[in-house]
Amino acid sequence: MLQTSNYSLVLSLQFLLLSYDLFVNSFSELLRMAPVIQLVLFIIQDITILFNVIIIFLMFFNTFVFQAGLVNLLFHKFKGTIILSAAYLALSISFHIWVMNCRWENSNIFVWTNGMQTLFVFQRLVAVLYYYFYKRTAIHLGDPRFYQDSVWLRKEFAHVRS
Repeated sequence: MLQTSNYSLVLSLQFLLLSYDLFVNSFSELLRMAPVIQLVLFIIQDITILFNVIIIFLMFFNTFVFQAGLVNLLFHKFKGTIILSAAYLALSISFHIWVMNCRWENSNIFVWTNGMQTLFVFQRLVAVLYYYFYKRTAIHLGDPRFYQDSVWLRKEFAHVRS
């Protein structure tokens, strides 16, 4: 069971990683003149997104619902977050690769193609949805119903069995 002190520590770590991601999304374009620094920030950003996904799955595995065998219930309840996290990671990596390929050789020239701009807009739109759904899921996983046997869980288990 996830203890309150452990949950607050995990939640703080998740919000710290989300804050870093938001920081890089907000200010990475200011560093286009220093491509090595921008590359390092992008790599760390992609790693933080991956860590956030890993943390969410570890929180899923820690629930009583998962241990009772109702994995499908958890994934159905949080499928929006799972799909958005995967899409956001894929869009971020794609955008970072494209930006670094276009700007690595000559960072003094402002390169901004139509395709790059479209990918940028989609990545930022999905980022907003990712932040919202991820925070909602992280807070929702703090609900004690997920960590103990309850009437709600028994009803869900009976519903799955029939």
